[in-house]
Amino acid sequence: MSQIYLCFLWHMHQPFYKDLLTGEYRLPWTRMHALKDYYGMVKILEEFPAVRQTFNLVPSLVVQIEEYARGEACDPFWTAAMAPAESLSGEQRQFILQYFFQANREKLIDRYPRYRELYDRWAGVKRDPVRAARYFSTRDYRDLQVLSQLAWFDEEFLEHDTEVRSLVERASDYRPEDQRVMARKQREILGAVLEAYRCAAQRGQIEISTTPFYHPILPLLCDSDIGAEAHPGLPLPRRFRRPEDAREQLRRAQEFIAQRFGQPPRGLWPSEGSVSNEALALGAETGFEWAATDQGVLEKTLRTGVTGPGGALYRPYRWERDGRRVSLIFRDHFLSDLIGFVFSRLKPEAAADDFVRRLASIGEPLLASGRDALIPIILDGENAWEYYDHNGRPFLRALYRRIQDDRRFRAVTVSEALSRLPAERLDSIATGSWINANFDIWIGAEEDNRAWNMLGEAREFFDRTQAPTAQARELAYQELLIAEGSDWCWWYGPEHETANRVEFDELFRNHLANVYRALGAEPPEELARPILRERGRELAVAPAGYVRPIIDGEVTTYFEWMGAGLYRADLRLGAMHGKRFVVRELHYGTDGASFFLRVDFVGGEEERLAGMEARLTLASASTTRLSLRLAPQQAQIEEFDGDPRQLEIRCGRILEIRIPLDSLGHGGGKLRFQFSLWQDGLPIDALPVEGWIELDTSAPSDWGV
Repeated sequence: MSQIYLCFLWHMHQPFYKDLLTGEYRLPWTRMHALKDYYGMVKILEEFPAVRQTFNLVPSLVVQIEEYARGEACDPFWTAAMAPAESLSGEQRQFILQYFFQANREKLIDRYPRYRELYDRWAGVKRDPVRAARYFSTRDYRDLQVLSQLAWFDEEFLEHDTEVRSLVERASDYRPEDQRVMARKQREILGAVLEAYRCAAQRGQIEISTTPFYHPILPLLCDSDIGAEAHPGLPLPRRFRRPEDAREQLRRAQEFIAQRFGQPPRGLWPSEGSVSNEALALGAETGFEWAATDQGVLEKTLRTGVTGPGGALYRPYRWERDGRRVSLIFRDHFLSDLIGFVFSRLKPEAAADDFVRRLASIGEPLLASGRDALIPIILDGENAWEYYDHNGRPFLRALYRRIQDDRRFRAVTVSEALSRLPAERLDSIATGSWINANFDIWIGAEEDNRAWNMLGEAREFFDRTQAPTAQARELAYQELLIAEGSDWCWWYGPEHETANRVEFDELFRNHLANVYRALGAEPPEELARPILRERGRELAVAPAGYVRPIIDGEVTTYFEWMGAGLYRADLRLGAMHGKRFVVRELHYGTDGASFFLRVDFVGGEEERLAGMEARLTLASASTTRLSLRLAPQQAQIEEFDGDPRQLEIRCGRILEIRIPLDSLGHGGGKLRFQFSLWQDGLPIDALPVEGWIELDTSAPSDWGV
């Protein structure tokens, strides 16, 4: 009897939020989704033993879950949630108000009346953390600390765990002991996640597939120029070609999953469904038996539609080329997106009925012709459920019940489906991803290409640099593999928006900076500056005359810097994105013989300066760098490409610097400069945020000199 085989593949992934050198997790989303999605998505299958599925676990996600479960991972959101509400600092209060409402308003926040009340108060002051602080009491902060975490707990615990239910029923006026219970239950859930997958795999109900270790776009890693093959005319960065890294990402992933779950994965979901002939060849060489991608790639490959009467989409394929082979399935784009983006707006039973009706309308004509049908449904296993009632569990139960009870359907793992259905041969595969069958999300935009160029420079530096130890070299290489991940360029370019874009940008640049640090070198100045193009409205005023200030680290008189150029950061951008600026503005100028710079810091940030490194880079005919180690009321020269005795430097309330122009080899005309602050080898702040400030060291006629 012919059958409609359903292959659900749930892709479980989060970016790698950890800084390997500091050990800190910058963002909390691995922890939050582990609380809300990863456990319950596999646990619910115990109720439906005839429903078998494939779960794609990205190794870099599993590493993070393991560290949280062992209590080794810490992120600033967790620290803020656990801090005693009575002793929160002003900075902690602002952080809580800035970030603890980052949840779906209708499905997560409104589910808890007290959380909704606090949200409305925050929204009433236009989501401004500084203004909102006046309207939040200690009681309000503690309630927000608890509820912002509780809203992300899995339904299994919200419904059946007595301690969690008591927290929900308390509703408000939480106590310090409630914070401790909330923390203990989080660790309990995090510790249960991976064991739930092991148990489901051992009883044969799920298959575990994987993705290259740090989720890179394999075809672009093999050769970035292939971006123009998928989209002719696409602007490209300098060519990045590292198939050896692609192979290593695959090898490490396979070994890791085999070690954690007892057997090597047979299947591969290449990051973002991105494929090319070279990428598939590497997958086959590494030992993967099957891979999955999107119907758009199949349509480009066959050069025809694939959802019509012939049912080209609803069968397996076998890619064979140069003695290598990999079985392939192609996701039904429309069906997968119905779950991901549409059905959250319907009642669970109605959504399940609609989906089953669509499955039958696809499969029944094929059954009538005596053919089996294979329908692949592939999507993220975590992101959709924030938009569903009760985290999507009522919908999934309704859907799985219908599938289990309907004899036309068999929900199977991908490997089971491939063992039961004959495959059609493909000699070649079109290049592309699950988004528009190209790679435009990750390459081609100005920000994307700049990121690729920075990655390429770091990779080349790694190749030509001798590491101090084998351990240091492995650390540098691991940071490169992390920086090769797709998640950073997902947020660069015009396509996507998030409140955490600034953090993603800083994380990417920090990973690259760590490559240089691990190899005993200073990171390039370029890594101090955001890749993101959306800047605030900085104030830039050109010099109006010569200046001859007293270099004493103080604003001796208003007039000593009169006529200087001014470059001021837009601090509103910091409030918008949660970034803390340290440098407020630069004053600069010349008297024809020397270059003068004054650095004003943001009020209240002076205590942060101790131990920071200030870098000033100047360029005319050649490039000169001055590096200073800051301490309270002083600045010590660490590096200068000239005679340091010629310099005047004082650090008090402000930092003031005089550099003779002849010590720079400067023969007059245009001088460009950049200023940045670094701490422990990582960029903290920089002005200008991009590019250079330019100074004409000659005396324009209108200066009257």
